[in-house]
Amino acid sequence: MGDTPGPSRWRGFHRAVTRRGLLLGGAGATVVMGTPGEAGQRETLSHTPARVGTWAAAPTAVPNGKTRTLADQTIRQVVHTSVGGDLPRLTLSNEYGAEPVRIGAASIAVRAGIGESCDSVPGSTLPITFDGAGEVVVPPGRTVVSDTVPMIVQPGADLVISLYLPEPTVAGTISPRSKQSNLIVPGDATALDGPGAGKRLVRYLWITGLSVRTVRTAASIVTLGDSITCGTNTTDNANHRWPDLLAARFRVDRVPRGLLNVGLSGNRLLHGYEDPTGKAARRAYIGPAAVRRFERDVAGQPGVRYVITLIGVNDLANNPAVTPAQLVAGHRELILRARSAGLIVIGGTLLPFGAAKARYNNPTNLAKRRTLNDWIRNGGEYDAVIDFDAALRDPRFPERMLKRYDSGDGLHPNDLGTAALATAVPLELFL
Repeated sequence: MGDTPGPSRWRGFHRAVTRRGLLLGGAGATVVMGTPGEAGQRETLSHTPARVGTWAAAPTAVPNGKTRTLADQTIRQVVHTSVGGDLPRLTLSNEYGAEPVRIGAASIAVRAGIGESCDSVPGSTLPITFDGAGEVVVPPGRTVVSDTVPMIVQPGADLVISLYLPEPTVAGTISPRSKQSNLIVPGDATALDGPGAGKRLVRYLWITGLSVRTVRTAASIVTLGDSITCGTNTTDNANHRWPDLLAARFRVDRVPRGLLNVGLSGNRLLHGYEDPTGKAARRAYIGPAAVRRFERDVAGQPGVRYVITLIGVNDLANNPAVTPAQLVAGHRELILRARSAGLIVIGGTLLPFGAAKARYNNPTNLAKRRTLNDWIRNGGEYDAVIDFDAALRDPRFPERMLKRYDSGDGLHPNDLGTAALATAVPLELFL
């Protein structure tokens, strides 16, 4: 698989991230037709190929009054893959919907352009079928997985997934912060390369996973977290979430690891919302508690072998009564669930928030964070630890992020900060 990049090699890559915005395997990547073995990995697909996730998003319900209805419209959604392979398969979820969702047609294509573009490279569009049919109905509370599509996905490719909704359909299952501009256009545009103008939205509707067949040594890494993991306050349409940048590190060394980002803004370790759309609370967007969604969002992913946790800061901010012992118990629950699923579980320390709003930044919460981080580092219960706190803190004021990493709210890293988080991950943990 190749050796882990040396310090000087990765420092150069890190500078490239911060100077010109990560271009490795970015929007210009292509998907081509060909024979197995052209996916950019060192081993061919002929020796017991594996199926692993290359992209994922965690679903939630939609609060009352916030739903969107599509009718005779196509939603074109851009996903940024991690590991390469062939025979992609799409997962659609209607977990939180109250009504069946009829997809009249679906397609997958290579994205043309960068930024907000939802256009596709001419000639790259292929239909997606379900049990051989061009349309599918996803029942309420259910998911469906497509047939395989005869294409090869290059590592780090940007793909356009188009879904046509022929009749009035409430989007009751979403991933609320895509950090990618998607597009709703009139009619059935699943076979078109450039649909032109439409309505923009920065969320994903119904799509929750894409897997590929790839080399037998491949595996998926799931990143379970909150807004820091899903990329809040990083640049839109740039794939600067820290899991994206970590995936790029693996691609630099040609190590076949899929990075599946199931971060949800506002997500908590111990408390969340699970009611379906139509009955959902105002804060339904934060999703179920991490301990509750683990089986679905982590253990259920194709080819998963590792999970990285970075969770707990929103428990501190939203529940003044929560204790370090309760947070430790929640992390132990994650560890138990991971071990039961046969996964390697890696704990991430909570980032400093000493310059954030008072509901985060107060003496009680600062002390709880220190206690929890000390347990994560030294408790010996995680299989390994990534010290995200140490990567971003200001040595002079260790309760705060370094200003160059701070997006401005004292809580969320900027693009440079997420690059520092990706740099802090020892690749040897996943070899």
